[in-house]
Amino acid sequence: MIKDQLLTIKSTLPDHVTLVAVSKTKPDEDLLEAYEAGQRIFGENKVQEMVGKWERLPKDIKWHMIGHLQRNKVKYMAEFVDLVHGVDSFRLLVEINKRAEQLNRSIDCLLQIHIAEEDTKFGLNEEELNTLLKSDEYQQLKHVNVVGLMGMATFTDDETQIRREFKHLKSIFDAIQTENEQIKILSMGMSGDYKIAIEEGSTMVRIGSSIFGKRNY
Repeated sequence: MIKDQLLTIKSTLPDHVTLVAVSKTKPDEDLLEAYEAGQRIFGENKVQEMVGKWERLPKDIKWHMIGHLQRNKVKYMAEFVDLVHGVDSFRLLVEINKRAEQLNRSIDCLLQIHIAEEDTKFGLNEEELNTLLKSDEYQQLKHVNVVGLMGMATFTDDETQIRREFKHLKSIFDAIQTENEQIKILSMGMSGDYKIAIEEGSTMVRIGSSIFGKRNY
């Protein structure tokens, strides 16, 4: 069933869109079923859970940290994480850089931009983003690669609003991409709104429940 749902979704995605299978709270066997069907990128939102799965599951899986990340947890995943989606402060970027340097590696990151009208979502605003990218302190960080932006639309049934928020993020992405050639990924869209996100320019979608079914809490 997981395999069928995964392949159905993959068949609808354009070639330039990367699928992150959001596997948080799911048991290893569910991930293995998706893995057997060809999926290699999995997204987790709790560091401890991701570390356990990394230790037990095949080593060619690329692990994406998609949840809100606390600085004191970075050290546990710095060895293996492939992409950090939700970098919402310069201090977090500094910590990721520090841990990556200790391991003599570079970690790819997406800067999270606040586009939703809800106060609960984390993220930088456009001004903070531009200040960060132009700062000397940022240029000193040699062990993080900011490769794109991530944002979450308001949790609402109002498609017009969702589309407006995604359009806004895409315009920010386009503006900074002209000055930063390493900015290539625009991660927006989840199970409920990924089709709109793709129409508005997303290159990476995070889909969980449509592949694995409802979450286990």
